[in-house]
Amino acid sequence: MEEVLVLLERLHAHPDSRCWFVSWNPSGTLLASCGGDKSVRIWGREGDSWICKSVLEDGHQRTVRKVAWSPCGNYLASASFDATTCIYKKTNDGFESLTVLEGHENEVKCVAWAPSGNLLATCSRDKSVWVWEVDEENEYECLTVVNSHTQDVKHVVWHPTQELLASASYDNNICIYKEDDDDWECRATLKGHTSTVWSLSFEASGERMASSSDDRTVKIWKEYPDSSWKCICTLSGYHGRAVYDVAWCRLTGALATASADDSVHVFKEEEASDPDQPVFYLAAQMPKAHNDDVNCVAWHPKEAGLLASCGDDGDIAIWRFQED
Repeated sequence: MEEVLVLLERLHAHPDSRCWFVSWNPSGTLLASCGGDKSVRIWGREGDSWICKSVLEDGHQRTVRKVAWSPCGNYLASASFDATTCIYKKTNDGFESLTVLEGHENEVKCVAWAPSGNLLATCSRDKSVWVWEVDEENEYECLTVVNSHTQDVKHVVWHPTQELLASASYDNNICIYKEDDDDWECRATLKGHTSTVWSLSFEASGERMASSSDDRTVKIWKEYPDSSWKCICTLSGYHGRAVYDVAWCRLTGALATASADDSVHVFKEEEASDPDQPVFYLAAQMPKAHNDDVNCVAWHPKEAGLLASCGDDGDIAIWRFQED
C-alpha cells in the first residue's frame, strides 16, 4: 500500500506575512500559529474545519518566531524578534498576558517548556541559551545563561522524559545540556552538519533525536550509555534546499520534514533495521505543499497521521498521512 499526504484544509492564517511556526496544545484541541504580522493566532476545530478563536496581537513589537504550549496546556509562550518572550494564560474567555521575559540582547528564536512544566528555555541571535524556572506564583526567574554556541541559536528542545536540553545553531553544531548543582552545562557538542542546524526533534522515548539543516540533510542521533550522542543515520538527497524543520511523531514514529524547496516529506523507519544503523525510507511527499518555503511541520499529539504545516505564504495546511 502506498502512503500519501492528503490535504484536509488550508487556512489563510497570517495574510500578507510569513507564518513561521505552528504548535498543537497537549490535548490537540487547539493549534497556535505565529507570524511576521507580530501576532499569535489560536485555532480550534468546529465540525470538520478549523477556525480562528483568538488573536493575540498586543504582546510583541516585531515578528513572532515560535510558540510553545506548557505541558499542562494552560500557558502559551511566544518568542519574538523584539528580544522578548511573552507568557499567556488560557482563561475561559481566551488568553491573558501574564508576563514578559526580557534579557536577551536581540532576536529570540525559540522557546520550549520542559516536560515538568517548571522550566522554560529560550535561545537567541545573541548566541545564548537561557533556562528559566517557574514557581507556583507564575514568577519566572532566569537560572542560568549558557554560551556554548559561537553563532545565532535557532532552536531549543527538551528531552521528553528527562531534564535534558538540546540546542541547534548557525554554527552548524548541536549542544546537549544537563543540570549540575543548579547550573546548566553543555555536556556534549554534536558535530556533523556542514551548515546551519535549524531544528531538532526527539522521538517518544528520547533515546534518539532528529536534526534538520541548511545542508539539506536530516540526521538521526542516538544516545549511548556513556551519555555520548552519535549520528547513526543521515537522510540526504531528498530535499533540494534547506530543511527548516523536522518533527518526530510520538504516536507512529514517522518523521516529517519542512523545506525551503516548498515541500513536506514523511519518512518511516524500516522494520527490523539495525538499532545502530537504522534505515528510513520516503513514505510520502507533497512537492508544492505551500506556495513558498515551508517553515514548520507539527504532528497532532492524539490523532495519528494528522499533520499541520505552515509557510512563507502565510498559510497553515492540515494534512492526513494515510495509506492510499
